[in-house]
Amino acid sequence: MSIEIELVSGNQGWPRAKGLLEAVWPPSEKEKLSWGHVKWARADLRVLIETDDGELACHAGIYFRTVTWNGQKVHVGGVGGIATRAEQRRRGYASIALNAAVHTMRDHDAAQFALLFCEPHNFDFYQSRGWQPFVGTVLAEQPEGKSRFEAMAPFVLDLKRRAPTLGTLDLCGLPW
Repeated sequence: MSIEIELVSGNQGWPRAKGLLEAVWPPSEKEKLSWGHVKWARADLRVLIETDDGELACHAGIYFRTVTWNGQKVHVGGVGGIATRAEQRRRGYASIALNAAVHTMRDHDAAQFALLFCEPHNFDFYQSRGWQPFVGTVLAEQPEGKSRFEAMAPFVLDLKRRAPTLGTLDLCGLPW
């Protein structure tokens, strides 16, 4: 078995990612989830993993943003939309995609720490890979304005500096 890992621009990879994301979270099911109503940012880059038969098996979006933490500007890298087709799960694709995203963010000169949002059933997955819960306040933009973002739990990872786990983190835009 072989796989292909591609790192593409967010816009270039969107048509392929959209199909995978809709297969993992069909629109009729997504609207029932705690985060189904959220307007999300578009990824700057995408990690796409294909199986040897050319099927897109897994996706991870990568985001770069200047945010504020306790009023101080800081540049962060983000990971979002990690998704694996149901029939391709338990093969390590999500770990490979996450590792590729983290490696890309570490290579980015400005990203100081990484941030992602996840559902409770994924907490162990991320914590076993070094991500820590951010237990402070997260603010994010939505069409109705800026507010506390509580649809999913935030997790952080050290990149060039120790990632904060407390305080107020303003995403200065849409969540990812």
